[in-house]
Amino acid sequence: MKRAGVLFLAAVPVIATGVYFVMPADSADAPAAAPPAATAQSAREDAKDRAEEEREEDDSVIAGLPPGLAAPAKKELAQQLVASAEHSTTDWRTTYGAIEDEGDGCGYTAGIVGFCTGTHDLLMLVESYTEDHPDNGLASYLPALREADGSDSHEGLDPGFPAAWKAEAQVPAFREAQEAERDRIYFEPAVRLAKLDGLGTLGQFVYFDAMVFHGPDTDADGFYALRERTLKQAKTPAAGGTEKTYLNAFLDIRREAMLTRYPEHDASRVDTAQRRFLKAGNLGLDTPLVWEMYGDHYRLP
Repeated sequence: MKRAGVLFLAAVPVIATGVYFVMPADSADAPAAAPPAATAQSAREDAKDRAEEEREEDDSVIAGLPPGLAAPAKKELAQQLVASAEHSTTDWRTTYGAIEDEGDGCGYTAGIVGFCTGTHDLLMLVESYTEDHPDNGLASYLPALREADGSDSHEGLDPGFPAAWKAEAQVPAFREAQEAERDRIYFEPAVRLAKLDGLGTLGQFVYFDAMVFHGPDTDADGFYALRERTLKQAKTPAAGGTEKTYLNAFLDIRREAMLTRYPEHDASRVDTAQRRFLKAGNLGLDTPLVWEMYGDHYRLP
């Protein structure tokens, strides 16, 4: 049960402006107009500078906030909750070698957060890992992974790729690489944006789980699109709204997107987990936690 689309990892606004001045023939003393290419380059540099300034301002805001989901104990809790949905276990460290095709159009789904051969994140993981460990057991599959990217194709991957993944998952460096890629693509951007939206620990987890499931994509059902649709219905706490109202609106929109894409599945991630915590007023995601996932019962003391 994974997202489809192109991963949206970062964007820097680019403003291209071309300005032409038509000078009279006798105005030889007038300054020459800047070449259009130079003007566009200057605009790009200005946009980049503004983006960097905004990021520094955001960093300053976040630095003054509690760690929230980024606190070690809460981050561990988040991985347990996600693993209950992705792998039907809270012992997420047993899932590095998990791999299967779930028949959802995303090809092979593998590893701790379900990296997919069809949604670019698995390819990025193996490419990054191979840069540091060129002789790893997955490197030979990179051409096939590039060809399969964006589809559910197994061409060039069968029959050996699943066994190679499981074998490489025994290597500590590959386990570390999975965790690093999880944090870079999903955890850190989700927690950062949730904090800027004024959300507490539960809200930060809601964003993280939504990024894992829907992907930080540019498609209509990617995380950022879901957030934009929510903003049309409710204000974030940072914008003066109430946290519970905003999260309820986000979960409503997310639930609809989940069932539209996967009508044969239930929405346990929302209905019997996150919504349950929200109804209880557990905005700090404090233990003990009790929830259900696809009919299975879980409790963390």
